[in-house]
Amino acid sequence: MQISKNSPGCILESIISSSEKKPKLVLVTGIKGTGKTRWCMDLVEHAHARGLKLHGLISPPIFENDYKVGIDLMDLHTGERRHLAHRAGASGGDLRTINWHMLPDALEWGNAILASINSCDLFILDEVGPLEFEHGVGLTTGLEILDSRKNFPAVVVIRPSLLGKARKRWPWFQLVNIPAKVSE
Repeated sequence: MQISKNSPGCILESIISSSEKKPKLVLVTGIKGTGKTRWCMDLVEHAHARGLKLHGLISPPIFENDYKVGIDLMDLHTGERRHLAHRAGASGGDLRTINWHMLPDALEWGNAILASINSCDLFILDEVGPLEFEHGVGLTTGLEILDSRKNFPAVVVIRPSLLGKARKRWPWFQLVNIPAKVSE
């Protein structure tokens, strides 16, 4: 079995190595449906196995009959989850994107978690997107953490369409591109 240099385990090793050249910011990208959140969840498993202190947020999908109907927000330090979004067209959610209605209480909760982070072995944020970059809403405290270049490594999911903005904002990042799945 060949292990990709972009696998969660390999990236984790490069992040926690004693090398002076270890990355401080890893951006994980890939087109919709490539498994960016699954990749982050695998990274969390590797980090827990190493006994690392994790902080941040992951947005696991909610599926019904193989159809993504919602998104949760999970605190990596406590494991607590809150419902973050549901498909556009369903009731509720003041903050809307083309496909999703975001729940402001969950975003407020997520930003409070992010604001409380002072130190950790690894920070993970899944994801920063158009809400944060283009509209200044959403999980904006995550952007503040990255902008401040805190003294801990960070892994952040970002859409390919926002890589240009990310490059201008954080030119020091290392990129992990999750390839599209090849159909059998």
